[in-house]
Amino acid sequence: MALADWTYLNGGLDIATVDRGVTAGIARPPGGGNFLFAFNSLTAAQGAVALFANLPDFAPMARGGSIRGCIQRGPGGGPTGFAPFLFLCGQGTSVNDSAYLLGLSDDEPHRVVLRKGAVATGLPDADGPGVLLKSSASFTQGTWLHLRLDVIVNANGDVVLKAFQSDLAAHPLGTPPDWRPVPGMADFIDDALGINSGSQPLTSGRGGFGFAVKDVTRRAYFDSLELSRQV
Repeated sequence: MALADWTYLNGGLDIATVDRGVTAGIARPPGGGNFLFAFNSLTAAQGAVALFANLPDFAPMARGGSIRGCIQRGPGGGPTGFAPFLFLCGQGTSVNDSAYLLGLSDDEPHRVVLRKGAVATGLPDADGPGVLLKSSASFTQGTWLHLRLDVIVNANGDVVLKAFQSDLAAHPLGTPPDWRPVPGMADFIDDALGINSGSQPLTSGRGGFGFAVKDVTRRAYFDSLELSRQV
């Protein structure tokens, strides 16, 4: 997807607070191309920046979908105070709207976590509020992870959330990924009655990626973003 296919959610931190854009100045993941998309916080403000796919039938998607991409918590001013993520079923065009978020927790070492909640809040530590699932493995700053989130809306209103990971060392970008469930993250059913997550499931909406931050010189990198919709 091209840069023009993405639109910023309203209410996010401005460019004077979090710089963002395409750059060739950061080492790409194995097999990556010439550029990646980066975020760099310039002040200690708290909030998020996120983009959603603005293509026809994707803004919003009528049902669930699948998003995948490479994510890194980049080295910077400190090991905590930020978290990059992918999201699906965003309920509106504001960072204050809820979504399903899959990304890297605000820990060092960090884990892959799945959370349901406001985009503006991003991802907490692996045991923080709203976390539905966390990986059994942990990772250090500067590690590229190739992740995928599937949101499948069933006919009865249940929503099945599936988190996958592909080993970039064995399957670099440009070769077919080998998607396997993230260790420690079994499928999560956000049931139609709102029992398992504590709120009604999200059955449609927007997909994209973002960066939540609480401190200065925190950095996150994204590459090879793909989005598809449930039909």
